[in-house]
Amino acid sequence: MSADGLSASAWSKSSYSASQSNCVEVAMPGAVLVRDTRNRELGHIAFTRAEWASFLEDVKSGLL
Repeated sequence: MSADGLSASAWSKSSYSASQSNCVEVAMPGAVLVRDTRNRELGHIAFTRAEWASFLEDVKSGLL
């Protein structure tokens, strides 16, 4: 287990950032956790599944 309690395999890198140097990773052990791939040691931010779904809908619709 890593320091944040999640194994390395629990994190998934965004498929949209694979060819860029600015990447995010997501883990969903209950809540949705997001971290910067380049700065993993800085920790993560947590969202409820409802908050994450709302965020994704806003991105897809062009609001963000």
